Amino acid sequence: MISYAPLWETMEKCGATTYTLQVKGGISSSTIRRLKAGESVSTNTLEALCQTLNCPLSDIVAYSPDDRPDR
Repeated sequence: MISYAPLWETMEKCGATTYTLQVKGGISSSTIRRLKAGESVSTNTLEALCQTLNCPLSDIVAYSPDDRPDR
């Protein structure tokens, strides 16, 4: 499972808001809604977040295995 919890923590540390992401990062409000809902976003979005917040991907997303059986 992908979690965006690190993103919100990184934003708080940097003093960034969702408005910052929209203005400086060119992230749309619909993409921010997807992030808040824990839905998938593109790698272009992840790259824009890293550039805007000047941080590595690990400060944006975290992966943890879920309990689903192997596919």
